[in-house]
Amino acid sequence: MADADSRTGARYATSEIVHWLDQLHAAHDAGLERAFLAPGLNGMPAIQVGIGEGKLLTVLLKMIGAKKVVEFGTLAGYSAIRMAQALPKDGHLWSLEFDAKHAAIARANVEAAGLGDQVTILVGPALDALPALGQLGPFDAVFVDADKGNYDRYGTWAAMVLRPGGLLLGDNAYYFGNLLEADNKDAAAMRRFHEQAKQAFDTVCIPTPDGLLLGIKK
Repeated sequence: MADADSRTGARYATSEIVHWLDQLHAAHDAGLERAFLAPGLNGMPAIQVGIGEGKLLTVLLKMIGAKKVVEFGTLAGYSAIRMAQALPKDGHLWSLEFDAKHAAIARANVEAAGLGDQVTILVGPALDALPALGQLGPFDAVFVDADKGNYDRYGTWAAMVLRPGGLLLGDNAYYFGNLLEADNKDAAAMRRFHEQAKQAFDTVCIPTPDGLLLGIKK
């Protein structure tokens, strides 16, 4: 059930409740813990997905039997590990990361998690890599968690390379509470991401703390 407050945005999740549920449903193994802590230990922004959101990615990929997945935004490899753990032995994840330092740390974390053979980290501007990467499709899922000003372009590419029934996942879908700012170029790109996804996918925005767009390719 819901009430009028929760339907319009009120949340009943305290930090204590979230911590308890994360430990119950989404506890880290050693590889996940290493990757989750890596940003703070290496002078990187600690902007990886939350623990529960990371496990949500795992569950969603398992639900569709995903084998080929693309990620925009590797950071230290936490979400890449979460998703790679959902794949069968012959599955593969390609993760795009602009920053070479971040990519090197992520590769080390992926290797430590025992997933080096299933994850390829591509370094450089994501848009430059997409023509060649697209040749490896069709893909089962695309997860976008990168520079917000290009979300619309990443979503357009995903619509072209995902198989019917494949998943588009977009983190930070609320754009940090600024989604509806009229004079914000990145907010406008995020709105286009939502609007374009609605055309090619059956969509919903899951009310995670930062918003997670979920689309199923038509």
